[in-house]
Amino acid sequence: MNKYLLSFILIALAACNSKQINIPGFDENLWQQDTNGCQKIRAEMTDSLEQHRDLLKGLSQDEMISLLGKPDKNELYKRNQKFFIYEIIDPEHCTAASKQHIYLSIRFNATGMAKEVQIYKE
Repeated sequence: MNKYLLSFILIALAACNSKQINIPGFDENLWQQDTNGCQKIRAEMTDSLEQHRDLLKGLSQDEMISLLGKPDKNELYKRNQKFFIYEIIDPEHCTAASKQHIYLSIRFNATGMAKEVQIYKE
């Protein structure tokens, strides 16, 4: 009997710890397939991410990778802060992309939680 109770508790805890993020107008599979934003799929989802970026705040690094895939760039900063950079449009790698460079920057604090989400245009 104790085996069944322990199994139930472990399953319940695992279910509680996983966050399911649903961002309207955002398809995580299409995002992850659009490497460097060359297909402009990421660019089409930019408005949705901008409107709902508060849903990304508080996610762990692993949860962010699960949602957005492996970042295109990682940057380490002082006080154990880390940045994930996702290319929305990278004109250096895409032949048909616009001349404007657009990327998503996510800052994680020392505990690994997302504290800042910004979309930059250069």
